[in-house]
Amino acid sequence: MGKHRIIAAGHICLDITPVFPAGKTVGKVSEMLVPGKLVEMDAASVHTGGSVANTGLAMKKLGNDVRLLGKVGQDAFGAMVQNILSGHGGGGLIVDAGSTTSYSVVLALPGIDRMFLHHPGANDTFAADDVPEDALEGAQLFHFGYPPLMKRMYQNGGEELKNMMQRVKARGVATSLDMAAMDAHGEGAKVDWESLLKLVLPHVDFFVPSFEELCFMLDRPLFERLTAAGTDCTDGLDVMQYALPLAEKCLQMGCGVVMIKCGLAGLLWKGAEDQRVAQVGGNWQCNASLWAQKGGYQPCYQADIVRSGAGAGDVTIAAWLTAVLDGETPEECARLAAAEGAASVTSYDALGGILSLDEIRKRLADGWKLRGE
Repeated sequence: MGKHRIIAAGHICLDITPVFPAGKTVGKVSEMLVPGKLVEMDAASVHTGGSVANTGLAMKKLGNDVRLLGKVGQDAFGAMVQNILSGHGGGGLIVDAGSTTSYSVVLALPGIDRMFLHHPGANDTFAADDVPEDALEGAQLFHFGYPPLMKRMYQNGGEELKNMMQRVKARGVATSLDMAAMDAHGEGAKVDWESLLKLVLPHVDFFVPSFEELCFMLDRPLFERLTAAGTDCTDGLDVMQYALPLAEKCLQMGCGVVMIKCGLAGLLWKGAEDQRVAQVGGNWQCNASLWAQKGGYQPCYQADIVRSGAGAGDVTIAAWLTAVLDGETPEECARLAAAEGAASVTSYDALGGILSLDEIRKRLADGWKLRGE
């Protein structure tokens, strides 16, 4: 189906991923990243990253009419971002001459979850006024991503983020919000995220964070306990024990539907009461009976090969939101999203492994195996 009018706004950056040669194995990070040690690499993979590029362009590849709204600096990295987007039929970003372009160095060590060295750049100056009124005309969905990496969005208790989402929703546009992992010692980590979410979530129809992000924001002691061994907090995660209470807390804060990405443990979703789900943006008619007071869990599918997980969560969101707008059942939305996420990790960039939803459906019909089967 597809061809929904969508705005993808928020964080955008340039991702630089050093590529490890085929067959190279890594036991521990400490064995690879040693002072004075030289590690021979293949050519770097350079591509756009961030929610605008990853989720926005993924929704575009899935057949939607997507307008991208993000900020770059007037520098070499900004020109590279604009050039890459143009190759995908996107572009038109705001160029802030007083800022630098955001970038991430993505360390995707074989067999180890990715790590990021990140510079927020022009994303820190993105404001509600950067979403023009004409962009909202006729839009069905406004998706905003990564406010924890955008200073203006989390300052003053999140007032700017709240005002933006409130204004968009008042125009009859359905709203969705994705979060981002943050530096535990950075400025964003000092924010009272529970108070911020209480302010913002009543204006968010679809809240789509990862478990790691949400746990860090709403239950820091649990996050620290789950990561104490230096491993991914979703390794072996009991989704119903740990993710479900966080989902219920988000619904109590006012969002319409919450979908939590739990890494290799799968994804979980749950809808609010009928009255709240019925308030989803009027430019797109949501079938409230499909989502209200419904919930479920979807395990991950086996990937053909894992090259990088960078952007896989964003692609999962893109498939899920597209299926939601297509009017699919929550169970089918989750299946398509989990399978698209498994397709995404077969490429070093977020977009190279994407399959059309029809291709995903065919693979599922042919018996695509779940992880561990």
